[in-house]
Amino acid sequence: MSTSSTSSTSDLYGELRPRAFAIAYQMLGSVSEAEDVVQEAFLRLHQTLRKDDEPIASPRAYIATLVTRLAIDQLRSARVRRESYVGEWLPEPLVTGPTPAELAERADSLSLAFLVLLESLTPHQRAAFLLREVFDYPYAEVAEVIGTDVDSTRHLVARARSHVQKHRHRHRYHATRRQREELAQRFFSASEQGDMSALEELLAQDVALHVDGGGNVPARRQPVNGREHVTRTVLAKIAAFARLGIRIRLTEVNGQPGAMAYDAEGRLVEVTGLGIADDGRIQSIHSIVNPDKLRHLDQVSDLGPRLLAQRRSRGNP
Repeated sequence: MSTSSTSSTSDLYGELRPRAFAIAYQMLGSVSEAEDVVQEAFLRLHQTLRKDDEPIASPRAYIATLVTRLAIDQLRSARVRRESYVGEWLPEPLVTGPTPAELAERADSLSLAFLVLLESLTPHQRAAFLLREVFDYPYAEVAEVIGTDVDSTRHLVARARSHVQKHRHRHRYHATRRQREELAQRFFSASEQGDMSALEELLAQDVALHVDGGGNVPARRQPVNGREHVTRTVLAKIAAFARLGIRIRLTEVNGQPGAMAYDAEGRLVEVTGLGIADDGRIQSIHSIVNPDKLRHLDQVSDLGPRLLAQRRSRGNP
């Protein structure tokens, strides 16, 4: 292969990878699986560019098509695995990602709550909806990417849009980054101080807490619902964190306010994202403690698995 071809492939990778990863991640809700899909797509692009008899008119469309179709196939097999998943399944969190401008534009579609909602769509509905509604592809291009006609694509998008609107509990809360950060600061400060009334004031009446432990660490397997129950659960967890020497660092999780929790050795224990309702209160809390879903972010603590082993040695499930 010529140097110019190598340079061309490298340039295309730098140009097209951000969009390719965004599509794959929002299709799959998994950083590791999205990376695999993107790598495979660019490998195929590279192989095709080496063939003089197969020119690519639009590498952008080519990569979008490959990534989407590979993600559809991956999502089908992933759903089989998720049927036997222990407890609630939540996406792998993103702590670093798009540029601030891109994040501000698509923060709502990156949120953990939104990605969980997309899980209820069929793979083709999810692909059509994301390409059209999030990435703003024309219907004709979406149809070509997913291998159907325009009328069928419009139907897929309409069905998906209707489902999302029906099950999306609240509208997006339009807040500045500073307002989101201040809300997170107040939430975690009230939690660490054990201030029940201050914490309750920040939560919506029908707030829900979701935890993903994957059976690898002690974690609730069902959501906790309602302001009072969530408040007590959060306060109990943060008190346990204090006893174990776990510290919380505020950050942005999937474009929303959140935090990362680290053990005394500086290893990652948990990532938490906060979903904000249209009245400025916290509508949802998504906490990922499954170590397998945190390894892409930092060195992961063995505290959770050790606690689970101790619990099981005492005969507790």
